[in-house]
Amino acid sequence: MNKSSQPRLRFFAQASSQRHIPTQDQYLYRAPEAKFNIAIIGTGTIGQEHMRVATLLGRAHVHGIYDLEQHSLDAAQAEYSTYSVRTLIRYKSLTQACEDPEVDALFICTPNFTHFEVLKTAVQSGKPIFVEKPMATKLADAAAIVQIANEYSSFIQIGLQYRYKAQYVEAFHETLERASLGKVKTISMSEYRPPFLDKVKQWNKFNEYSGGTLVEKCCHYFDLINLMAQAAPQRVYASGGRAVNFLDLEYKGRRADIDDHAFVIIDYENGVRANFTLNMFCPDFVEEMVVTGEFGRLLATERFDFHQQQPATASISLELGENGASRTTTLGYPRVVEQSGHHGATFFEHQAFFDQMEGKAADCATPLQGMWAMIVASAAQESMQSGQPVVISELITREKLASLLAGKQE
Repeated sequence: MNKSSQPRLRFFAQASSQRHIPTQDQYLYRAPEAKFNIAIIGTGTIGQEHMRVATLLGRAHVHGIYDLEQHSLDAAQAEYSTYSVRTLIRYKSLTQACEDPEVDALFICTPNFTHFEVLKTAVQSGKPIFVEKPMATKLADAAAIVQIANEYSSFIQIGLQYRYKAQYVEAFHETLERASLGKVKTISMSEYRPPFLDKVKQWNKFNEYSGGTLVEKCCHYFDLINLMAQAAPQRVYASGGRAVNFLDLEYKGRRADIDDHAFVIIDYENGVRANFTLNMFCPDFVEEMVVTGEFGRLLATERFDFHQQQPATASISLELGENGASRTTTLGYPRVVEQSGHHGATFFEHQAFFDQMEGKAADCATPLQGMWAMIVASAAQESMQSGQPVVISELITREKLASLLAGKQE
């Protein structure tokens, strides 16, 4: 993460009681000089989040927006006007947005099934590109994106921002850097949450457009598990299906087919075993990661009381018994950062993106890592359908990915 040498007292800077401080007298309140202009392609929920976070971070201006839906553009512009006085350009075409000479980087925030086609136009610009998760809905398209990235003159970053959540940043530090648990042996993750939210044309209720629940939503968790396991997945077995959500939803004569729960088991080449539990018919949000090693156990938790509208709380517990000091720590980012989106993770995802633009080293999700998350998710989707485990080497051969992956996980 980027460490600023000057504190930004954002709470005071935005307070109504501090508006009498003129720009020339601001020091602690002074915003950074924005070096870049970005274009947001897709102005739905996540596109608007990126607009809000970019403005809060202050390292780039949102220069323009593009969407096929007029209502989405209107809503995004109206929301933007509540926190920025800048004028937005509304592009008439995707090509116009990508080729605007005033724009330095592109953020692709369109529905999942459009990512690959939008990217094929975006890369003609030669500009840095951010692609929201999942990078694609099909492994063949994900592989094509990795190949494009390997040959691209700039860089492509994938929006797997959960790795920036406070509890997971600390979990990786304790486990992989401090080696507090010794060698990792098992990893368990779970998400309990309400159903998928509404989307324009309800595209996220259909496997064809979303890639399936385990691709659309759970690529985040498979990315985290892959990073913690530090090895390539070997075998995946999953059981799941549809129990409660959208059983009666029909859109334009077509019935929803999206899954709402799953159990996934993953074996890794280094002997690490992992499991993931998903339940999407719960009243509130709870995430957990449990990592167990030779010397102890780590528990990373996030809870969001959705119905009471309480702020999310995150914590990490280290249980070492006689091997060392155990502790439980409450974690969090500044409230203004957490409220900007995804409990603050998107803010630090932007930090990494703009660090890359400035030529600095940055920890961010690469297209190859994004594809490995998709490989696990796709194998799990397949296993749910067939009732049989999926051997990853066989999946890689069948999908003709061997030469691209070369048996390695980045």
